[in-house]
Amino acid sequence: MILGKNNNTKIEITSLQNMEFYIKREDQIHPFVSGNKYRKLKYNLLEAKNKQKTTLLTFGGAFSNHIAATAAAGNEFNFKTIGVIRGEELVDKVVENPTLAFAKANGMQLHFISRGQYNQKELQPFIKQLRNQFGDFYLVPEGGTNPLAIKGCEEILTKEDAFFDYICVPVGTGGTMAGLINSSLPHQRIIGFSALKGDFLEKKISQITSKSNWEITDQFSFGGYAKVDETLINFMNNFKSSNNIPLDPLYTGKMVFGIFELAKTGFFSKNSRILAIHTGGLQGIQGMNLQLKKRNLPLIEI
Repeated sequence: MILGKNNNTKIEITSLQNMEFYIKREDQIHPFVSGNKYRKLKYNLLEAKNKQKTTLLTFGGAFSNHIAATAAAGNEFNFKTIGVIRGEELVDKVVENPTLAFAKANGMQLHFISRGQYNQKELQPFIKQLRNQFGDFYLVPEGGTNPLAIKGCEEILTKEDAFFDYICVPVGTGGTMAGLINSSLPHQRIIGFSALKGDFLEKKISQITSKSNWEITDQFSFGGYAKVDETLINFMNNFKSSNNIPLDPLYTGKMVFGIFELAKTGFFSKNSRILAIHTGGLQGIQGMNLQLKKRNLPLIEI
């Protein structure tokens, strides 16, 4: 897999006075398997090869970054891929859905199930049913998070990143943040910006790591997963215009917005150095814009 740079880009923000703000461009390491999706899939693909598996099966929603990345990785490394998609109503809407159309174009077999069935995705009887239907496969969980994914995410931080006092990261399933916590140094604080409402992610991460140098906020989730409003869209567009760095609306956009808001309140220590992890997900912008257009909201600049 040919990788691009994931350099730390310094951003001069007048509202972040007495602080240095950088973004680690994980979104640039691969055109289709970018950001934390590359990190999560890396060791899972190696394990699948070691186990001589030829098929990957995973789960996701209509605009899932993970579905798109798994399809692309499977295509590049000669795995058959199966995507179990939440929502039976999508079966006739693949062509008009950019994420699902991309996955299909990369050879992924799409299997649509009801939301009730989808809630059983971690139960062994349901997994057995899928094996009976599709044959042998290597199972990659929803969002890609498992111990091998966490191992991959531990490699996001390098020795040069010891420079930073705060590491900020969007949180979906918790795997990326867990990896960052594991590889963080004692002087560093890991701040997770949840895309979901609720404190269940804190409980989940507490079961993974014994470290205490972290916290999660859902204050900037904008009401929950995949929910956005005009304030967030305008912020993202202004940020891209000023810094030439696109943000995605589900994760990195909400994180960077949250960093700016927390800075106004004095959350970060004076003269602190902040590193935000850009976890990719830009493929989802096209699909989100279709939804925004229906709601007569501004579109996200790509």
